[in-house]
Amino acid sequence: MITSLMTSGVDQALADNSLRLLWSSALVLTLAMLSFTVDLAGHPGRRARAAARRAGETQEVAEAGGDIAVVTKVETDAPDVPQKRQWAGIGISLSWLGALLLIACIATRGWSVQRPPLGNMYEFLLAGCGFVMVAYLGWALRHDVRWLGAFVTGVVVLFEMLAGLVFYTDASQLLPSLRSYWLSIHVTVATLSVALFTVAFVLHALWFVQAWREKKPGKLAFMDAVPGKGTLDRLAYGVLIIAFPLWTFTLIAGAIWAQEAWGQYWSWDPKEVWTLVIWVLYAAYLHARMTAGWSGRKSIYVALAGFACVLINYGIVNVFFVGQHSYSGM
Repeated sequence: MITSLMTSGVDQALADNSLRLLWSSALVLTLAMLSFTVDLAGHPGRRARAAARRAGETQEVAEAGGDIAVVTKVETDAPDVPQKRQWAGIGISLSWLGALLLIACIATRGWSVQRPPLGNMYEFLLAGCGFVMVAYLGWALRHDVRWLGAFVTGVVVLFEMLAGLVFYTDASQLLPSLRSYWLSIHVTVATLSVALFTVAFVLHALWFVQAWREKKPGKLAFMDAVPGKGTLDRLAYGVLIIAFPLWTFTLIAGAIWAQEAWGQYWSWDPKEVWTLVIWVLYAAYLHARMTAGWSGRKSIYVALAGFACVLINYGIVNVFFVGQHSYSGM
């Protein structure tokens, strides 16, 4: 009886099209990842060609004048034109296409059930992937972050595959406890926070790669296209400065919704506990950065612990723990 009620009012054709759009997005973003990878692989060659061009553009000529030698620079006719990065451009274009297909996937999923597509693990993961792509492409409009493209699209494709193969749930109506305007507010902000935590995780992972390369000079030369440790650390810190207030709002909004739905703000439900643990870890990271002056490895370990708890919260607690938040749909 409950199953029939939850599946009533579902446009199965739209739901099926949503799944097709998901696989289309995963395919396009895989091609984008490969394009960005080819661009990274070509970085050592571009750097060598740029050095050769600069050497040819300026020649130093010593002119004897009495007892004084005058050094002048003779400019050649070669213009200083930046090298084209065709594969990076293809990667950005494919990223936009993949993101649009993903947004269409999320929209058709919602239309198929006439509700916000935020009712189970499958839909959470889709929304999170969408926010990651929107954050990256929005960033790319203002700054040259093509070096980050292969890593972001790679993570998004991985999560899309997990959504389609592991967490997929048939389109259905919401459980009664989720039929509230708080769903759109609380879960949307939570998913956006997790997307930003994911971007920060990618930046921190690259920090460790660059730290390893400092001990192994000459290794992974293509990674010279990626900024150094200091820049990566500052970028990740900036992302988490934005994500933390959003997660704080998630915690507060969840408590208010719990009061409306269950009559109490806090019940030590497993989901609530892990949400608080995540908040404490990222608060400790920001506190250490701002007051103790921590930077680099020590503070990054704290941030990585926070992201590990995010993965546990969404991939394990939602699925295997029994509580008031048992709505994974699996």
